[in-house]
Amino acid sequence: MTGQFTVGIDIGGTKTDAVAIDESGAIAGQVRVRSGIGPSALVASTVLALEQLASRVGVTAVEFTSIGIGIPGTVVKGRVSHALNLAIDGLDLGAELEARLGRSVSIDNDVNAAALGAFHLMENDPSHSMAFLNLGTGLAAGLVLGGTLWRGSRGAAGEIGHVPIDPNGLECPCGQRGCLETVASGSGVARMWPTTSDQPTTALFEAAASGDAAAVAVRNRLVENVASAVRLLVLTIDVDSVVLGGGVSTLDDLLGDVRKVLAQWETTSAFLGSIGLSGRVHGVPPGFPAAAVGAAMVNMQGGDLPLARTATTREER
Repeated sequence: MTGQFTVGIDIGGTKTDAVAIDESGAIAGQVRVRSGIGPSALVASTVLALEQLASRVGVTAVEFTSIGIGIPGTVVKGRVSHALNLAIDGLDLGAELEARLGRSVSIDNDVNAAALGAFHLMENDPSHSMAFLNLGTGLAAGLVLGGTLWRGSRGAAGEIGHVPIDPNGLECPCGQRGCLETVASGSGVARMWPTTSDQPTTALFEAAASGDAAAVAVRNRLVENVASAVRLLVLTIDVDSVVLGGGVSTLDDLLGDVRKVLAQWETTSAFLGSIGLSGRVHGVPPGFPAAAVGAAMVNMQGGDLPLARTATTREER
């Protein structure tokens, strides 16, 4: 397999996904490795993912057309901080990878990368606007306006997880109290529904489906707060669509339940009904590596890459 490939890498707290996208916009190769924890291990696992991907598509890492990376935390000019689940705070990842690979890479926050990937799969129209609501361990949104990412004046655009909604609520790691993230995220579920499972939200939904009254109450609270996050994004930015993504969003019933809550609110509020709130929320197609695909585009803010509108691989086409 030969040709030109644009590469995107999604570095998560436990796994790193890498995809190679060919000239037609199709996913030509994909690999997954365990994410390294700590600066040295993280650099090593990222290089490993690139090497395995290069081998998969028959080139060397130096021959890739471009390499983009999405990673949790704050990213400023290739320097990553506050990526606590990766034990990273102040790593100049761009420089480290350039030294190892002999070429430059582009780096952005993982939610921003996922927003780009979802936008070019589901919208792909520069006149549309979209918020990608990432429901993972934390809660944040990536905003794509006019076909490009909107980060705000200081990079805080989309940090709706740290909007306080309950002054008497739990203290948030950000230092505020009662933030939306404490009740509408995987970490929030883990606090509201203590379990030994390593997938607390899945355990919660299974217990609720079996009729556990306490689980039903926590699930309903989670769904209502996710719906509140959707409402917040629409009322503050008035985006055409809100796309649910992240690990929590993969639960089968979540999207439908959120739509039901929004539709119920529309029956009691003529204002919400007039703006079509429930019709604006969508989900990422199962199996589509939105964050990795979007990472391939972090240095192509105008959307120059003609990404396929379905997650096909070259072998499937």
